[in-house]
Amino acid sequence: MRWQDLSLVFVLACTASQSQAQPAWKPDRNVEIVVPSAPGGSNDKTARTVERIIQEKRLLAGTTLTVVNKPGGGNMMTMNYLIQHPGDAHYVMVGTPTILTNQIIGASPLNYTDFTPIASLFNDYVVFAVKADAPFKSGRELAERLKKDPKSVSIGFATAVGSHNHIAAGLLAKAIGADVRSLKVIAFKGSAEAITALLGGHIDLVTTAAGNVAEHVTAGKLRVVGVAANQRLPGPFASVPTWKEQGINVVFGGWRSIMGPKGMTPAQIAFWEKILSQVVATPEWKTDLERNYWSNDFALSEQYKADLKHDYTSMKAVLSELGLAKN
Repeated sequence: MRWQDLSLVFVLACTASQSQAQPAWKPDRNVEIVVPSAPGGSNDKTARTVERIIQEKRLLAGTTLTVVNKPGGGNMMTMNYLIQHPGDAHYVMVGTPTILTNQIIGASPLNYTDFTPIASLFNDYVVFAVKADAPFKSGRELAERLKKDPKSVSIGFATAVGSHNHIAAGLLAKAIGADVRSLKVIAFKGSAEAITALLGGHIDLVTTAAGNVAEHVTAGKLRVVGVAANQRLPGPFASVPTWKEQGINVVFGGWRSIMGPKGMTPAQIAFWEKILSQVVATPEWKTDLERNYWSNDFALSEQYKADLKHDYTSMKAVLSELGLAKN
């Protein structure tokens, strides 16, 4: 997703005008934020940060709010749960790129058009990590190795072939003119397993979120040779150039968003846009962005919908080159 330069004043003014144009809506019973994974990890952190701020700031006065984890089936448990509540804005879910990739690779008949995009929140940009003693000392050296012999670098990632971490590797290969389908990739159940394999010397490279490797980079066990972001990340990644800085146009990450069931009314969308605009304007939210190396990527429903359409086209192109696209 691309960062949108939206001021809170403008956001609240827009949502207020939308609300005045139609009967206002607000929840009258418990609200659920549904998470497509188990507790822990970026998806769960996203939901619980939103929940905590809403509760602390009393943004849903008179109404309860709970986080519900429904892991399994590559996000399908959560997606199937949400489509059982059409038009009911008491149910929202944490959205990830999986909602696009599942449909493209044929793992699910459901697409982003089967839900209501409410707002994108942030982007968890992908970093490319190697062991501290890896033979390639820079992203350019890694790129040269991949271009010369794609099979000579084993690439690990979570959680499945066709995931956004896999796509990140494919985008790098495509950008440097390497044979995308010849990449030697290994999917792990989680990023922690992939990182353990990297530390043990069983694979050469891991594509993952910055927060997953920060501790190992600080300890000097791993190095990051490229960041797929528009600008450098802070902390232990401050000295790591982006791929763009190294002359390779790769910008990609695992965005997180809030989506609702299909059939939400404009008033329901406006309600959630206002709530989420207030959440992301708090110091607590900004602190969590910095702590997790998340990049501000807040955009409201209409812009988010356009971004989803763009991302779907881009991801389908890469997954087609990887030989994984079925739809």
